[in-house]
Amino acid sequence: MKLKYKAMVLSCMDPRFQLPVFKFIKKKNLIRKHSSFTIAGAAVGVTHIKFKKWHQAFIDNLAASIKLHKIEKLIVVNHEDCGAIKLAENKKNYIEDEIHKNSFQKLKKVINKNFPKLKLEFYILRLDQKILRVRSLR
Repeated sequence: MKLKYKAMVLSCMDPRFQLPVFKFIKKKNLIRKHSSFTIAGAAVGVTHIKFKKWHQAFIDNLAASIKLHKIEKLIVVNHEDCGAIKLAENKKNYIEDEIHKNSFQKLKKVINKNFPKLKLEFYILRLDQKILRVRSLR
């Protein structure tokens, strides 16, 4: 039986959030119907200049998933208290929500340019493990 794959899930490697991401994928009925790309910072890791060497690896993996699995959507899950942001910003004063939103905006622009038919969903996983959808992006 050939499965119908639906999405790629981009998420962070932080061990604190593996189970909540799994539960989220299960709730969205995507078990065995998605591919995964897990990297420090999720959208931050694939857009921030500090991690420029990682950007192409993500794009190449996404292109492979589109070609091999015929996915139609990218689901992005960033999280609060992000260590990648701390590494990237290298300063004490930053607004984490703004950095997440900026990473979503940058990723949306890259995806729309390279994969214009791909649907996008953006989420923030809070420390209390609630997942909030982010809808307001330019």
